[in-house]
Amino acid sequence: MRFLAALLLAIPLSAAAVPQAGQPAPGFTLPSQDGTQVSLSSFRGHWVVLYFYPKDGTPGCTREAHNFERDLARYQAANAVIVGVSVDDVASHKEFCAKQGLTFKLLADADKKVAEQYGSLRNLLGLKFAYRNTFLIDPHGVIAQVWTDVDPSHHSAQVLAALAARTGAKH
Repeated sequence: MRFLAALLLAIPLSAAAVPQAGQPAPGFTLPSQDGTQVSLSSFRGHWVVLYFYPKDGTPGCTREAHNFERDLARYQAANAVIVGVSVDDVASHKEFCAKQGLTFKLLADADKKVAEQYGSLRNLLGLKFAYRNTFLIDPHGVIAQVWTDVDPSHHSAQVLAALAARTGAKH
């Protein structure tokens, strides 16, 4: 019985459903690594790559962030911005960006409300963190594509290909 209880506690649960393509992207305002408030609505007119990740400084999260940073000029050429979200605080994001040379916005969802809105909040053995999910949001604020449980090694290339298919930009 104890094994079954432990197994059930280890199953990752999300309180909300993951929004799907065709739905309006849930709005939010969160602080970035520099402490400024960033709203999803401030990116209207641009494609938005909104990616959720578990933890600053971990190997997969660092790899994913480096790949987005490496490809940043290609995103900008496609009129797209990269926005990362985790439940880490502003100080953690500031340190992560400085150490890794990241120049795009990382947003602190310390209250875990945005991750929950996007069906990306994971509860594992009482610890809450974000699933590795990504939402491609069109310039009108509508979700164009969703990736769940992504592989951080190849994900930027996947997103660039999807963006190119929608915009005609090179990937």
